Amino acid sequence: MERLTRVGITHGDTNGIGYEVILKVLEDNRMLELCTPVVYGSMKMANFYRKMLEMPQVPFTQVESGEDIVDGANNMINVVGEDVKIEPGKQTPEAGMAAFASLERAVADLQAGYIDVLVTSPINKHAMQSDAFQFPGHTEYLEATIGDGAEALMILFNDTMRVALATTHLPLSEVPAHITKENVLGKLRLLHRSLARDFGIEAPRIAVLSLNPHAGEDGLLGTEEQEFIIPAIKEAQDMNILAFGPYAADGFFGAGRFVKFDGILAMYHDQGLAPFKALAMDSGVNFTAGLPYVRTSPDHGTGYDITGTGVASPESMRQAIYAAIDIRRCRMSEDECRRRPLRKQYHAKGSDNVVLDLSKD
Repeated sequence: MERLTRVGITHGDTNGIGYEVILKVLEDNRMLELCTPVVYGSMKMANFYRKMLEMPQVPFTQVESGEDIVDGANNMINVVGEDVKIEPGKQTPEAGMAAFASLERAVADLQAGYIDVLVTSPINKHAMQSDAFQFPGHTEYLEATIGDGAEALMILFNDTMRVALATTHLPLSEVPAHITKENVLGKLRLLHRSLARDFGIEAPRIAVLSLNPHAGEDGLLGTEEQEFIIPAIKEAQDMNILAFGPYAADGFFGAGRFVKFDGILAMYHDQGLAPFKALAMDSGVNFTAGLPYVRTSPDHGTGYDITGTGVASPESMRQAIYAAIDIRRCRMSEDECRRRPLRKQYHAKGSDNVVLDLSKD
C-alpha cells in the first residue's frame, strides 16, 4: 500500500503567524488521514505559541532527520537552537535566520526524497537577506536551488481563479523592460503546461492582461500591447494555446470576466495579486509552477500586526497543504499515463490495408 504524502512545512518567520496557522491546522487529527506533516522548526517555539494562544496540545513526534520521519504522525525536525529569541510581531535578523534554516533543511530533504512536497510559511524577505539568501522571495530561491535549469512561474489560485505573473518581485519602474514578446510567450507556455499537468485541465483557456490602462488605447497610453503582448498571444495561438486578450485589468476583474477562463496571466505583481486577494479572502494558495518539485504556500504574509492575538485564519495554510497533495497526485497520474503509451501503427506506403505492428522492438 502506498504511503501517505509526506508534506514538509517550514515555520517561516518565527515572529509572525506561522506557528499559529500551523498549529491550528494540525490540531485537527483528520489531517493525518490525508498526509504525514513534517514541520521544520522548533519544539520550543511551537510550545511558546501554543501557550501564548492557549491552544490545545498538538502531539508531535520529534525526529532527528528526514530518514527518521514517522508516517501517520505529526513530525517535528528541530532546525534552530534553543537560545533563539522569540519577539512576536517584530522584524529581527534572528527570525530571518531561523526562517532560512527551516527552508534550507526542508529543501535538502525534498531533494533527498524524504518528503514529497513542500509547503512554506510566510517569511520577511528583508529579514532573511544574508550571504546564503540573496533572493527577493521563495520563488526565486527555489528556482535557483531545485529548478535544475527550469524556469519558475508564480501562480495564485483558489476554486474560482488561477492568476500567474509575467514578472514577480520587481520594482514597478523595472516592469516595462521585462515585458517582451519572449518573456510573455514563455510565461504563457509555462502557464498552459501547468494548467494541464498540475490541475488536470484539458485545452485550458488563458486570459492575458494588458500592461497599460485601457490596454494601451491603440498606442495612446503605451505601446507594449502592440509591440510585445499581442504578438506573443498570436504566436501562442499558433502553438494551439488558447490565449486571449490583452484585457484591461480593471474591467476584466470588475466585470467578473475571470470566471470564463482557466488561467490568467498578469503583467506584474500587484496587478494580479491585489484583485485576487480581494476576491479570494482566506482561501488563496501560492504555487510555484514549472519546477520538478511541488511547492505551495499560504497567500498571506507574516501578519506581524496580529501575531499572538489568536485571530489568524488557518484556512490558507490548510488549502496550501491540500493543494500540494492534489498537484502531486495530478503529476503522478499524468506520468503514469505517459509511462507506457500505445505504440503507433501505420499503413505502409504503397500498400492498402496493411498495418505494421510496432509493438515489438
